[in-house]
Amino acid sequence: MSQRIAVTGIGLVTALGWGAEANWAAMRAGRSGVRPITRFDTEGLKTRFAACVDLPEDRPGAPLSVAARSRRLGEAAIAEALAQSGLAAPFPGPLCIGLPPVEIEWPQRLALGAADYPGMIAAVASRPDLAGEFHFGATAAHIAERFGTRGVPQVVTTACASGSSAIQMAVEAIRRGECGAVIAAGAEASLQPETLIRFSLLQALSTRNDAPEAASRPFTLSRDGFVMADGAGALILESEDHARGRGAAILGWVLGAGEAADTFHRTRSTPDGSAIIRAMERAVADAGLAPGDIGYVNAHGTSTPENDRMEAMACRALFGEAPPPVSSTKSMIGHTLSAAGAIEAAVCLLALRDQVLPPTINGDDPDPELGLDTVPASRPHRFRVALSNSFGFGGQNVSVVLGRAEPD
Repeated sequence: MSQRIAVTGIGLVTALGWGAEANWAAMRAGRSGVRPITRFDTEGLKTRFAACVDLPEDRPGAPLSVAARSRRLGEAAIAEALAQSGLAAPFPGPLCIGLPPVEIEWPQRLALGAADYPGMIAAVASRPDLAGEFHFGATAAHIAERFGTRGVPQVVTTACASGSSAIQMAVEAIRRGECGAVIAAGAEASLQPETLIRFSLLQALSTRNDAPEAASRPFTLSRDGFVMADGAGALILESEDHARGRGAAILGWVLGAGEAADTFHRTRSTPDGSAIIRAMERAVADAGLAPGDIGYVNAHGTSTPENDRMEAMACRALFGEAPPPVSSTKSMIGHTLSAAGAIEAAVCLLALRDQVLPPTINGDDPDPELGLDTVPASRPHRFRVALSNSFGFGGQNVSVVLGRAEPD
C-alpha cells in the first residue's frame, strides 16, 4: 500500500500579502486584493486593473520581467514553506513547479534592436544576461539552485492547472519511492501589457474598471470575466515515514490527484463538462474515497460565464443535487494562472486546519441556475476532506484531494 503524503510546510504570496497566515486572515475577512495597475501604463486598455504583487525592484515604466518576478515570488513562497517544515538547504528532494511559458518580452526585444525573430536570436547571443533569464526552464533552475534541490527541476506548464500538476507530479514521485520529500510549487507573474491585451482579445477579462475590487464575482449573474493576478504557492510534501521519522509537524495530507484532458478547443473545455467531471472523479478515486466524503470544494471559479456554469454542472454531476459548499478564492486574489493550483491547495489546508470556509465575495447577485452554496461569507464548517479544482485553457484539468491532519 502506498504511503500517505504529508504536508509539512506552506508558503503563500498573493495580492493580499506575503505569508500564509497574512493571506488566510485576509481571506477569512473577505478582503479583495484587486486594484488599479500602476506599474505600467494602462491608457487605452480595456482592462486597467489586476490583483498585483508589486515589488521594490520595480522601476516606474520598467517593471521586472515575467521570469524575474516569477522567480522572486516563487522563492518567497518556498522559503516560507521550508522554514515551517524545519527543512533547510540543501533540500533532500526535487523541485516540482508550475510556471508560465517563457518568452522574450517587448522591452527586451526593443532593447536588442531586432526587427525580426532571426535578428533577435542573433542579438541575444551577445547578451548572456537575457539568454539566462528567458531560456525555458531557467527560472526553475535558479530556484532549484537557491534551495539546493536534488536532480533536474521538474517544470510543468499546463496553463491554469500548472500548480496542481506540480503537486500531482510530486505525489507520484513520492509514491514511486524515488524520494522522501518534494517541493511542490507554482509561481505566476504574467501581468504585463502584452498578456493583458491577449486575454482582452479573447474577451476573457472583466472590464469593471469603475469598481475593480468587485470585478471578480464567480457564480453571479453579472460575472463578466476573470481578473489577472500575480502570486505563488508552495507546499513541502513528504512521505509519512519521512515526516514522522524526523519528528515533523504534519499540517495535512495530499490524499489524491486526478487529471483529464479534452481536445475540444484551443482555449475552451468541452461544454458538457465531461473532462472536468473525470478529473474530479479520478482525484476522489485516487484518494480511496467516495464523493460523499468531500466536505468542501475550492472551485476553479474564474468568474467567466462559461467556466462557472460548467463547474457547477460538474459538481452536481459528481455530488448530486446537494453538493458540498463550493467557494472561489479567486474572488479575492484574482486568477493566478500557473500558481492557482498550488495557492488554492494551500488555502484548502488552512481551511481544514481551522474548520473555516473561505468566502466567495462579491456574490450579491447569485446565479440561481447554478444550484450551489457558494459561501458568501466566511463561516465555520466541520469537514475532513476538501477538493481543489484547476481547469486550464485548452481543457487541461487537474483536481487534488486534501485531508485534515489528525489532532495530536
